[in-house]
Amino acid sequence: MNEPRESREPELTPLPPPVVDEHLASPTVTYVLMAVTAVIYILQFGSQALLGGDVPAYLGMKINELILAGQLWRFFTPMLLHGSILHIGFNMYALLRLGAPLERRFGNVRFLLLYLAGAFAGNVFSFLLSESNSLGASTAIFGLLGAELVFLYQNRQLLGKQANAGIQNVIQIAVINLLIGLTPGIDNWGHLGGLCGGLLFTWFAGPLLKVEGIYPKFDISDERAESMAYIAAALTLAVFGALAATKFVGWWPL
Repeated sequence: MNEPRESREPELTPLPPPVVDEHLASPTVTYVLMAVTAVIYILQFGSQALLGGDVPAYLGMKINELILAGQLWRFFTPMLLHGSILHIGFNMYALLRLGAPLERRFGNVRFLLLYLAGAFAGNVFSFLLSESNSLGASTAIFGLLGAELVFLYQNRQLLGKQANAGIQNVIQIAVINLLIGLTPGIDNWGHLGGLCGGLLFTWFAGPLLKVEGIYPKFDISDERAESMAYIAAALTLAVFGALAATKFVGWWPL
């Protein structure tokens, strides 16, 4: 009589963990912007010590009367100027924390165009809505906040819960800083304009991630054409430039 055989479940070989290959850029532009901004602040400090006045700030800060006189570079140069060591310290810390991760995703050229777009849009808003002189990189920093918000939203299906948590975090940071900006001496219009510029640029030029490949090797790539960065930069320049033009021709109501 045959003895019953013991049944055994087949042994399963564990699957290897997936390998995800992401094409991330080095945050070179972020570091260069920080270095250039620091050098210019040293020049500001030296000018005050040696000449008794802040010559770089006078040459580059947002001064409405001089912009109306034709000094259009003042829509960009305020992002490189700061009023105190605390001012530059806070903005450069924000640039490092926000800019480096974004640049890895956006790439060097697209990130630089984003930074310029935020600065330009912020200074246009300040030009239109505030008569006070202003300077600082916070216009561009708020542009990065807007870019982060759009990036997370447009890639929410791929990023899942990470995107939802990130969106809530970005909104909280933006709201808190805009509330802080209500205090005297802070150009909150510049912040709001920079945020809008970052939103607009990234909506049309931000990375759209897609996953390709066969298990266990996956590749995350950007399906957005590189040329869209230039188109989005031109669009941002056109939209906010047209707004600024209304003040030059006397159509701006304020």
